Amino acid sequence: MLERVNDKHYCMQRVHTDSAPAAIGPYSQAMISDMTVYTSGQIAINPATGNIEAKDIKGQTEQVMKNIGEILEAAGATYDTTVKTVCYLKNIGDFAVFNEIYEKYFTSKPARSCVEVSALPKNALVEVEVIAKHK
Repeated sequence: MLERVNDKHYCMQRVHTDSAPAAIGPYSQAMISDMTVYTSGQIAINPATGNIEAKDIKGQTEQVMKNIGEILEAAGATYDTTVKTVCYLKNIGDFAVFNEIYEKYFTSKPARSCVEVSALPKNALVEVEVIAKHK
């Protein structure tokens, strides 16, 4: 679902889909501005249960990628129209396993930053945000 958010200087659209986790704070799943999609960071919440079910980096990364895919689709974008990702890992030692899953989805190899952080919401192991072009 796209909701138009008007401002006197420009127009934005708020993106929401029930196929991805609802925001767990005062933010949107994604916003579209000037034909560019900006997603909020996604963690491995299963949208059907509202919980993180996978306990390892592989399972959590798969869920994160599915969540991102649903949001991109709702926003009229795809993995292939992604320009940049920012990836947060709780343990940089998971970098190789994370990359194995990541590269299955982002085959166009967008620009990327990937850093280790001390903690993520709900004690997640990985969080990813995306900037993509609207189709």
